[in-house]
Order: sequence, then structure tokens, then C-alpha cells
Amino acid sequence: MTSYILRVDSPDKPGLVAAVSGCLFEHGYNVEDAAQFNDTCSARFFMRVVFRPMEDYFDIDNFKTVFSKVADQYDMDWSITLEEQKTNALLMVSKDDHCLNDILYRVRTDQLPLHITAVVSNHETCREEVERRGIRFEYMPVTPETKIEQEEQLSALIKEMDSELIVMARYMQILSDRFCSAHMGRVINIHHSFLPGFKGARPYHQAWERGVKIIGATAHFATADLDEGPIIEQETTRITHAMTPKKLQMIGKNTESRVLTSALQSYAERRIFLHNGRTVIL
Repeated sequence: MTSYILRVDSPDKPGLVAAVSGCLFEHGYNVEDAAQFNDTCSARFFMRVVFRPMEDYFDIDNFKTVFSKVADQYDMDWSITLEEQKTNALLMVSKDDHCLNDILYRVRTDQLPLHITAVVSNHETCREEVERRGIRFEYMPVTPETKIEQEEQLSALIKEMDSELIVMARYMQILSDRFCSAHMGRVINIHHSFLPGFKGARPYHQAWERGVKIIGATAHFATADLDEGPIIEQETTRITHAMTPKKLQMIGKNTESRVLTSALQSYAERRIFLHNGRTVIL
């Protein structure tokens, strides 16, 4: 039988867990997994429940009618998703293809529950690899003069392909405030994380020159503030003075790939809640 994911986001009130679980039990649904978090700082409650109907037949419209009564009583924002349903994702890439290839491999081997609708790039570098896998590739070059037009073309493609998630898999262009606002909470970006931070060209060489001992990566939602969106996943790796810039770059790319796919996994499994610029991941 099929399982469903129920997400609840509401003001914190007594009896929320009992109300949700009680409603499911009373109508013949078995809870398979449940996680919740009470954010005392914002007095907000978050809950993710995986449940399965006890019978083969499941009327989702009837469930929505029944559960909406509970939701109205507790002022809940909520949604229900088929657990096995894959998330439609559009990938964006420039020249570096390590994150792209990692995602494509994990999707092909059913390790990542995504359906890749298309790959967009401002370079032709990855076309052959993408099209070899039978995936649509769209070349969208961009200049300061054509940025608005290019993003309108990109938005049209996202709508055409019914892409819920937009993944910046090392897409080395800054998205406009307008684009980020229009797709808030749906664009995930990955970037290197250095202590201290190095921006611009050749960051791994800059890190090597300064003798950095820790490198890492951060996956976050893209916002109008560059690389400052709500953080989804992070990882650091210790390095030493004996490592060359090339070695640092290799380690960094591996870390970026792991962190990005982990963030995408959380999104596809409906584990991420956004609230006031922060993420809660259940």
C-alpha cells in the first residue's frame, strides 16, 4: 500500500500532536514515521508525518476534507504528498560538472527521488553528457544586457516543464532579486565555505596561500542577498599544509557534491520547513 507525507506548520498550541495523530487513527490511517519540533523562540510548531491507509483504497479528497477541520481549529498551514512521488527538478550548471554528474548518477540509480525535467546552462560544455542521458539541454547564454530576457526565458521553461525545484548545481551566475522572489523557497544553491572566506576567482588557491585548515560547502535557498539565504546543509573537511591547491579543489568538489545532494534529498522528502529566514529540517 502507498504511504503519504503530511506536513504541518502552525502556531504552537497544547494538543497539536494528539490532534494530528488522533485524526489519523480515527479514520483508519497508520502512522509509520513522525517527527516534530517546537520552536520556543518563535512559538511555532512543525511536524512531518508519514502515514499509510489501513485499506487499499484511499480517497485523498475525503482526507483533505476531514483533516481541514483539524487544521482550521489549530490555524495550521499543511500539505499532503504521495511519498513515492518524485520531485520535478530543473538543474542549472555552468562549466564545472561535478555536482551535475553526481545528481544525474544518483537519480539514475534511484538514490535521489527527483525527476530531471531539463538542464539549463550558460555554456555548451555539458550538452553532450546531458543529452546522452536523454535529458533536455537548454543553452541560455547571459550578459548584463540580456539578463532580464534570459531569466524570463528561464522562468517560462520552468513553467513549461512543471519544475517545482530549481537547482544551481555550480551555476556561476547571480540570479536577480526578481527571479529569487518569484521562486522563493524553490531554488537551492551550493557554494564553498572557507574559514576565513575567499571570494572571486581561484578560491582554493587563495585558501592554500593562507594555510587554511578547514574547507567545506554550504547548500542554501537562493535569495536576493548573495549566498546569504536560509541554510539547508553544511559540511567541513580538515586539510593540511601538505595538500596542493589541486588536491584542495578535488576535496572541495567532493564535499560540494555531497552537501548539495543531501539538501536535495531533504527537499524531495519534504523535510524542510522555512520560517523567518531559517530552516527546520525534520
